[in-house]
Amino acid sequence: MPEKVNLKGYFDRIGFAGSIAPTLATLETLHALHPAAIPFENISPLIGEPVPLDQPSLEKKLLSDRRGGYCFEHNLLFMRVLQDLDYTVRPLLARGLMNNPDNQKLTHLLLLVDINGQNYIADVGHGGLTLTAPLRLRADVEQTTPHETFRLVGGDPDWTLEARLGDAWEPIHAFTLDPAEDGAIEAANEMMAHTPGTSMVSNLRVALSPPGRRLKLLNTGFTIKPVDGEKEQREITSMEALRSVLTTEFGLVLPNDERLEPALSRLFPLPPDLPDQAPV
Repeated sequence: MPEKVNLKGYFDRIGFAGSIAPTLATLETLHALHPAAIPFENISPLIGEPVPLDQPSLEKKLLSDRRGGYCFEHNLLFMRVLQDLDYTVRPLLARGLMNNPDNQKLTHLLLLVDINGQNYIADVGHGGLTLTAPLRLRADVEQTTPHETFRLVGGDPDWTLEARLGDAWEPIHAFTLDPAEDGAIEAANEMMAHTPGTSMVSNLRVALSPPGRRLKLLNTGFTIKPVDGEKEQREITSMEALRSVLTTEFGLVLPNDERLEPALSRLFPLPPDLPDQAPV
């Protein structure tokens, strides 16, 4: 039998208190709280650490150790929480389309949630564009969330999720409703976590979506984007400042791993905290 989820630990981590009835209202509350509290982050792939997907490992990392994770970790934990709350949920694999509209690789995990015969898309692990509300599975309908406005287009069988960014609709990922098998999820996770050159292995990506704003970190570029207003960007120029942003702005407890410092150091164009050296 599947292992029971530590619901109390999860609720404490995201700050949830209220009805646990498997309703749309409960799903909406959980879906808003999760990405506001548990960061998207890829420190494990960056330092060459395994990314296990079994329930005890997910709970230890995302709950007890107060780390974050990427899509497979976030959405599998969220799926198992929802299943324990008696929702009908199945995982789906998707093709990421941002900056790569011709991508054919299944590199993203999201969820299909059935509530009284109505399907919703849930996704608490998509970095700087993570959904902060479930979306009803209906084509060509603009759906507002606490952050951006999204829509689903297509269907029968290929769906595409699009976000309205400025005045344009941008494709985020494409998927079908075919349930993802465990083996396919494991293979996709292994590819993303350990293939040299992939975005999860080569770059530091961290994101958090508290009410009213999004926080994003790409390598040493830190962005704060209010829901209404201009984004604020700054470049992090020292290891001390990078660690401070990770622990203070994103609330991460960094792993005590000897591989972390060299991995973070590689993000800087020069060794951290060293001035330019004039030629001798």
